Amino acid sequence: MSKILEAQEHCKAAEKYLKTGLLKWKPDYDSAADEFSQAAQCYRISRDVKNSKDCHMKSAELYEKNRSFFHAAKAIENAVIVSKELSSPEELYNMACNSSSLYQQHGSGDAGANVLDKVAKIIEEKAPDLAVKLFQQAADVSSVESSQHQGTEYISKASRLLVKLERYDEALDSLRREIGFHLESGYTGAVGRLTVAIVLVQLARGDAVAAEKAYKEWGNNCEVPEMQTLEMLLQAYDEEDRDAAKRALASPFIRSMDVEYARLAGTIPLPEGIEPVPKAAVRENAAPSYVSVNIGEGEEANMSRAEVEEIDFADNRKTEEEDDLC
Repeated sequence: MSKILEAQEHCKAAEKYLKTGLLKWKPDYDSAADEFSQAAQCYRISRDVKNSKDCHMKSAELYEKNRSFFHAAKAIENAVIVSKELSSPEELYNMACNSSSLYQQHGSGDAGANVLDKVAKIIEEKAPDLAVKLFQQAADVSSVESSQHQGTEYISKASRLLVKLERYDEALDSLRREIGFHLESGYTGAVGRLTVAIVLVQLARGDAVAAEKAYKEWGNNCEVPEMQTLEMLLQAYDEEDRDAAKRALASPFIRSMDVEYARLAGTIPLPEGIEPVPKAAVRENAAPSYVSVNIGEGEEANMSRAEVEEIDFADNRKTEEEDDLC
């Protein structure tokens, strides 16, 4: 018997389990769900993706009615895997959320966070905005429901993706949350590198003052290479030294960071730099400065400009009075 025919037989058996009669008042949801699950496997082997997905979803619905939440969640997860090339990112997003919710109702927080992470990776290229939401939800589930507490891993993925999308304000919130996870777990070793990431994001926003504040807030968790890099970078922006800032952003330490932050460093606007004050130009054939006849030879050099102007004013007034008498 071909797998297609076998799948059809399983579907017929499932329908029989759902029928009721005089001697059978209640449908057998569990047995029907098992039959649909087997049909889905047969369709998958036959590469009939649509029918395989539909059978997995029917199986999930029946398992949920029977309050078999773990099996229902697993059925939806299988539907995602089968139809990841066929379904839209929005549909995969909704399926992931439903599966995660069912895993949590069963008490399997780890599995709930894992399915969100799995689907986020699938849709990351086509729908990065939805992928960010899934990574953030995975962090939430992991921090509350999961026994392994992998929230830092999931929120780190969200932070890097937000930087890639140039959503810097949201990236800053995500990075601060990532730091909070590390501090909560007592692992301060990663905080220094995240401090460098926050400084880079603030500089990308054009806010060097906020970058310096971030360093003052978390800089005590930085190791020597991180401190050296940040101090060199912030000093260059404080002094508006374009060349020094360029050298700092191209330092080996920054180039060794996650690819999103290394690429970000190459796009950060450099300081404008302070232009030297131009020297006063000398006008050719300019008339000599007026010197009062009342000033003796050599006296002008010892007098201030205000004194010279006062004598000139007195000379002019005297000349006007003489003209009036005439």
